[in-house]
Amino acid sequence: MNSTKLKEVWLRGPISGIEALLQPVAHALLQTEEELAQIGIDFPKQLLWEKPAGLASVGFHLQHLRGILDRLFTYARGESLSESQLNYLLSEGQPPSSTCTYQELLADYRRQVGIAFEQLKEIDPDSLTELRYVGRAMIPSTQLGLLFHAAEHAQRHVGQLIVTARILRQAPSK
Repeated sequence: MNSTKLKEVWLRGPISGIEALLQPVAHALLQTEEELAQIGIDFPKQLLWEKPAGLASVGFHLQHLRGILDRLFTYARGESLSESQLNYLLSEGQPPSSTCTYQELLADYRRQVGIAFEQLKEIDPDSLTELRYVGRAMIPSTQLGLLFHAAEHAQRHVGQLIVTARILRQAPSK
């Protein structure tokens, strides 16, 4: 292995201010930021909303990443979604403006990760197994379950985004 290559986030040690049981969540979220930053270098704006072979667009994934963190961390706090959050959910996949860029959507996601980190720092580890409810159907989960799902769901979408971005970059110009 190239010794100058940066180790994956989970191999770099604990993140200050985050409880031990929540380190995997924090590591996964930081890893998503790094991978998104790398794939977004010079990502062409005209490809942001393309759906090769019917796949979700890169823009959708970036919006959804922000949205899932917001929604799942809201449920982890024991709260219901606001009207604003529900409206955001409905708008995922729609360009917020004609000039929207990958970097703007990435900045939105990074802001949401920052908010998530502030919440992670405030969590009492004794509350991690407390019951929390998801959605109007009030599906039971736990605080830890929701936080873990937010991290793994983000990882899944980053993987999908990377594949879609690579396909788009290799496709012949229209």
